[in-house]
Amino acid sequence: MTSGAETFHLTGLAGLGADRLRELLTAAREMGKSPPERSLEGRVVALMFFEDSTRTRASFSIAAKKLGSDVFELAGKGSSASKGETLADTARTIEAMGVDAIVVRVSESGAPRGMAQHVDCPIISAGDGRHAHPTQGLLDLLTFAEAHGRADTFDLSGLTLAIVGDLNSSRVFRSDVAGFSQLGAEVIAVGPPSMAPGSLEAIGCRVERDLDAALEQADGVQMLRVQFERGAGTSMASVREYRAGYALTLERARRMKPGSVVMHPGPMNRGIELDHDVAEGPTEREPDLPRPIILEQVAAGVRVRMAVLQDLVMRSDARR
Repeated sequence: MTSGAETFHLTGLAGLGADRLRELLTAAREMGKSPPERSLEGRVVALMFFEDSTRTRASFSIAAKKLGSDVFELAGKGSSASKGETLADTARTIEAMGVDAIVVRVSESGAPRGMAQHVDCPIISAGDGRHAHPTQGLLDLLTFAEAHGRADTFDLSGLTLAIVGDLNSSRVFRSDVAGFSQLGAEVIAVGPPSMAPGSLEAIGCRVERDLDAALEQADGVQMLRVQFERGAGTSMASVREYRAGYALTLERARRMKPGSVVMHPGPMNRGIELDHDVAEGPTEREPDLPRPIILEQVAAGVRVRMAVLQDLVMRSDARR
């Protein structure tokens, strides 16, 4: 989204720039202050989800409808994609039917960017392979900034986010690193070598093996599940061993910095990457646990996706 056609697509956060990130985040913040205008009345948003999804798919649908748009949903099974049609041809076909934006989730890394080269309506990535999940990155930024009182400027300088788990498989991790680093935060990537290789530092984070040391520095922790469907579980000696090194247990949570928060993009595997009590947060018996903002992330997803849809459709209109 730096020039030309990229100004009305969203296929990643890397290189987007701090000003553009703040523009989208500010719009998303404002969406939560009053009932949204039905700015997309009479428009059609197509949801092309060729991978499973609950939160992202539902929140895009809710966001589009809150803005007044009709929603057309297309799944891989039962579509012409299952007959060998290319994603580009599918996108061109859907666009020809009069849709105003296409939201796509696919297993092929880079596919949304390729689709954007063949259509004139906005393409919004809802996650592609291990590459990017830009709206998840935006909602993580919004939730983290609000939790730390930084949503007036979205300047995250001096704050540290630890992202823990199966990072090599995670598109959320890559979008979080891109977004948080551009807004001034430090990102610490934590995981075993098979899931967090040192080469990940090339995208702008610091790789660590010692979760306990990282948590001492972190103002927030984003816990990621092991993506067994991408083969990550084969590198684990056992779930018990993984938990010993990289789970956010109750004991670890008790030692986190005051004011720190716990995040998770979902779906959670309670009892593997984090304990049930940590996900539930402080109680009378455990008043000093870090505050989980996991449901706040879910709620922020609707605001972010409303802001992105409105912004990109309006930008697309302006160029015509």
